[in-house]
Formats: sequence, structure tokens, C-alpha cells
Amino acid sequence: MPELIAKSALAGQAPLTLAETTLAEAPAATMTSIAPFPGAMDAVNARLQALGVRFPAPNRQSTGPAARLMWTGRDQAFLIGATSPDLTGLAATTDQSDGWATITLAGPLATDTLARLIAIDLRDAAFGVGETARTGLNHMAAILTRTGPAAWEIMVFRSMARTAWHELAEALEMQAARLNALA
Repeated sequence: MPELIAKSALAGQAPLTLAETTLAEAPAATMTSIAPFPGAMDAVNARLQALGVRFPAPNRQSTGPAARLMWTGRDQAFLIGATSPDLTGLAATTDQSDGWATITLAGPLATDTLARLIAIDLRDAAFGVGETARTGLNHMAAILTRTGPAAWEIMVFRSMARTAWHELAEALEMQAARLNALA
């Protein structure tokens, strides 16, 4: 009988660093979609309190010591990094751990690189650290989170991970070439 070996969506893909900006696959984490039933938000937040998080406002996330709860749509968020508490009768929960790939982009060219692929305002004043948005990455659905002043987390469906990597790497290469041409 064959043995199956779990691999990440970008297994074997080495990080790419150009002009001090690095594109890399983030380590896999437990991820659960939580969608509270109508009228159950307070009870859901009471159960999430043990993890140090609460249901986030739109385009935000709640971060605790070992987990974070990231807004992903109307009345929906992803719990990342911890097992969901028992929310039976309070919310629809779905394991999303194997369905998404997470890519990080950090460094001085990160925001300009993303601006070539994402049609939302990424300037500091419009999209601050800790904010998140569901958006498009060219033709792919993505969840974008700003994790630092020049650092981003891009989540795409697992089936699109290599395409997203290719698009991001190509945009980063163009930004680095432009920088070198100006030097």
C-alpha cells in the first residue's frame, strides 16, 4: 500500500530575494473558518476568549498569544494557529488548513510589487499594519494582510499557489530591474 506524504503547496520552492525584498512560503498552520449563526456572536466571542481573540471587525484581525482570527468576509473569519473551541450550535466551522497557501512578501519593494497585481490602495494611510482584505491578485482570489510597514501575507487557494508565486516573482523581478536601472 502506498504511503502518502503531506507536502505544502509550494514544496521545493526556495525563497526569492531581490533588492532586499523576500518572497517566501509561510509555514503551514491550522486554519478553521468560523461563521457565527445569527444572534450567536456574543456566545462565539465568549468561547474564543480562551484563545485571546474575538471576532474581528471587517478588514481587521484579532491577535492573541497563540492564535489570530482574521476577517475573511461578512460574518466569517479564519482562526489561524490554534484548534477551534467547540462552537456546536453557535457557528458553522470548517477546516481550511489544506485549502490555502500562504506567501509572504517583505522588504522595501514589497508594496510596489503588490501594487502591480492588486487593485486596491496599499498606501500606509489606506491599508495599515494589521489590516486585511479579500481582493484579487490578478485573476486569482486572495486574502491580503499587512503584517508590517513593508511586509505582507498573501493567501490564495492551494490550487493557485504556484501561479500566485510566479506572478509575484515576476512583479518583484520587474521592480528590482527598475531599481537597478535607476541606480
